[in-house]
Amino acid sequence: MFDYDVIIIGAGVCGTAIARELSRYQVRIGVLEKEEDVCCGTSKANSAIIHAGFDAPEGSLMAKLNVRGNEMMDKLSRDLDFPFKRNGSLVLCLNEEDRPKLETLYERGIANGVKELKILERDEVLKLEENLSDEVSAALHAPTGGIVCPFQMNIAFAENAHANGVEFYFDTEVENIEKLEEGFAIKTKSRTFKAKYVVNAAGVHADRLHNMVSTRTLRITPRKGEYCLLDKAAGKLVSRTIFSLPGRFGKGVLVTPTIHGNLLMGPTATDISDKEGTNTTREGLEEVLKKTAKSVKNIPVKQIITSFAGLRAHEEGREFIIEEAEDARGFIDCAGIQSPGLSSCPAIGEMVAQLLKEKMQLKEKESFIFTRTGMLNPKDLSLEERNRLIRENPAYGTIVCRCEMVTEGEIVDAITRPLGARSLDGVKRRTRAGMGRCQSGFCSPRTMEILAERLDIHKPEVTKMGAGSELILGTNKDTLEDKE
Repeated sequence: MFDYDVIIIGAGVCGTAIARELSRYQVRIGVLEKEEDVCCGTSKANSAIIHAGFDAPEGSLMAKLNVRGNEMMDKLSRDLDFPFKRNGSLVLCLNEEDRPKLETLYERGIANGVKELKILERDEVLKLEENLSDEVSAALHAPTGGIVCPFQMNIAFAENAHANGVEFYFDTEVENIEKLEEGFAIKTKSRTFKAKYVVNAAGVHADRLHNMVSTRTLRITPRKGEYCLLDKAAGKLVSRTIFSLPGRFGKGVLVTPTIHGNLLMGPTATDISDKEGTNTTREGLEEVLKKTAKSVKNIPVKQIITSFAGLRAHEEGREFIIEEAEDARGFIDCAGIQSPGLSSCPAIGEMVAQLLKEKMQLKEKESFIFTRTGMLNPKDLSLEERNRLIRENPAYGTIVCRCEMVTEGEIVDAITRPLGARSLDGVKRRTRAGMGRCQSGFCSPRTMEILAERLDIHKPEVTKMGAGSELILGTNKDTLEDKE
C-alpha cells in the first residue's frame, strides 16, 4: 500500500514548482522538507534575478528551460500574485579587447531564442545608466531580464499546490531511500513513506539521495556566493541588473535593484565542502565590493544593512540533470540546479510534471485551481480602503516593523494562512518584517509575542529558523538564581 503516488523531496522553488504543476492531475502528492518551512535553502539566498537566457550554452537543457521559464513569469506572477518586474539587464564590456566575448554572448542569446537582444555602444549605455563605470566601452542589453521576490514566488507555488491537494511535511529529513519491488520506501526520523515515484529536488543534497538508489553516482559541489544588501535609499543607483562579463565560475558579480527597492551586490563563487556553509567571510565581502566598484561608481557602501551567503548546487557537467535514473526506475532526479535555476523553475515544473504524466498516464483534474491570492498589503490600498480595513480589523493599524511598515495584521495573516510561518524567518519571508534598516532590532520582540500567541506556545519555544535556533534561553530571574 502506497502513502502517495509521488513523493517530492525538497520544498524550494523547484520542488514546489513541480508540486504545483503535478497537482493539475489526478495524483496523490506529498512533499518532504528537512527544514521548518518552504524556501529555506538555495531558494532563499540568491540574486533574485530572472535571467534572459543568453549565458547558457546553445542547445543545453539549461538554455531551453531558462528561456521558457522567463517567458512564463508574467502570467505566473499574475495568477499566483507575487511581484515580478522586467527591469532589463546589461552585461558590461570594460575593455575593447573583450568585445569578442560580448559578441559571443549576443550570438548565443540569439541562438537560444532570447528576444530583443542588442549590443549598445558606450554613449547608448550611459544614457540608460549614468552611474556605470567610466571604463564602459559597450554592453549587451537584454530587456527581457527581470527581478522577482524568490520568497514570495516559492511560497506562492507551495500555497497553490497545497490548495490543489498536495500535502507538505516539514522538519522531515530523509535518512534513507530503499528500492522496493515496486516503488520506494523513504525513511525519515518520524516515519517511513511509501511512494510509487520519487522526485529528487533536494538542492545541494540531491547527490546524497540519488546515490542511495543508483550505482551511477552523482556529485554535487556547494558553490558559495556572498552578497551585500543596501538600504532602500541606495535602490535607485541603477535601474537595471548590471553584470560583468561571465567567467569560469559563472556570471560574475552583479549590481541590481531588488523588487522591493533595495540594492543588491554579489555573488562571489567559491567551491566548498560544507553543504550547510552559508557563513560570510571578510575576504568574500571585500571581493564583492572590489568587483562591483569596477562596474558601477558611487556605490554608497555605508548604506549596507546586511550581508548573507547562499549555496548553488554545482554539478561538474554544468548542466541541469532532469531525468529518470537509469538503474532506479521511478526515481526522477532534478539535480545540479544552479543558476539560472530560479529563472528556470517554472519550466522545470512543467518538464517533470509532463514526464510523470506520460509515465503514469495521468488525467487532468477538472477542478484545478490555477490562481492564488497573496497576502494583503495595506500599502497597496488607497487611504479610504486602508481606513476601512483598520475599522474592520484594528490589527492592520498597528505597526510592528517600522523600517518596512509591516502591521500586526500582516504578521497574523502570515502565521495563520495555509502553510503559515512558524518562525521569525518565516514571518520575515512572508511580510518583510525584520528586513529593513535595523534588521529586526526593533520588531523581533513583538513578532515573537505574536508567534507565541498564534501558535499557542511559550516565547522561549519561538525560533529564528526552526529547532536549535531558539532566541530566549532563560529569564533574568533564572540568571540571578544561578549566580546565587
